[in-house]
Amino acid sequence: MSLHSSLKVDKAGAPVRTILTRVERIKELMKKGLWTETSTVTNLPKTKLVRVKAGKKKAKEADAGAAGKPAAAGAKPAAKK
Repeated sequence: MSLHSSLKVDKAGAPVRTILTRVERIKELMKKGLWTETSTVTNLPKTKLVRVKAGKKKAKEADAGAAGKPAAAGAKPAAKK
């Protein structure tokens, strides 16, 4: 039997986990260099989750590309009278 399309769960709408498992916390401590082989598994220090937000492209990049182009070869500057 198949699942109706209205009942499917989308991963994009799922809430972000803020609690890490013990193994995940130990891996984070290893990356930061705070974990030693003599450390105990209990009473682990807190680890902060860093969330990265996707940024928008800056308008400066688009303007810089247009400003760097020379004028068309057939175009003449306006003459002053």
